[in-house]
Amino acid sequence: MSLDPTCPDTPHRRLRSVARLLAAAGLAADAYLHAYLADRYDAVSATVSQGTLFRIEAAVAALGALLVLVWRRLLAEAFAWTVAASGLAALLLYRYVEVGELGPLPNMYEPVWFTDKNLVVIAQVLTLLAATLLLLTHRCRRRPA
Repeated sequence: MSLDPTCPDTPHRRLRSVARLLAAAGLAADAYLHAYLADRYDAVSATVSQGTLFRIEAAVAALGALLVLVWRRLLAEAFAWTVAASGLAALLLYRYVEVGELGPLPNMYEPVWFTDKNLVVIAQVLTLLAATLLLLTHRCRRRPA
């Protein structure tokens, strides 16, 4: 078996291991903070409450942390990146733009910064950076010669 010559072998195993741990830690912090804050946002509701959305975010982030640690595949790294990017995009959107209700989603506009929100941003940015590194240094699969 040989590696595809268009995608050279990446010898940065330690760097990838550290990036994998940082991505998982960022997603775990994201999951914890969203689960912790969920009950405070149950009253913000349309068809779906903001608390329910926070619980969904917590579950998806926890799954992402598990996948990036255990299932070392490009898809897991892309999933981790997507979870962090979408969470950060939503947080910044609802921080700076009063979107109002969108279909079943409540009006989640909250134009303030507070400690827990800052920690979520840090966790998501950390995950984005680490997952980006994982994606950029992903090794090619071996294929038959």
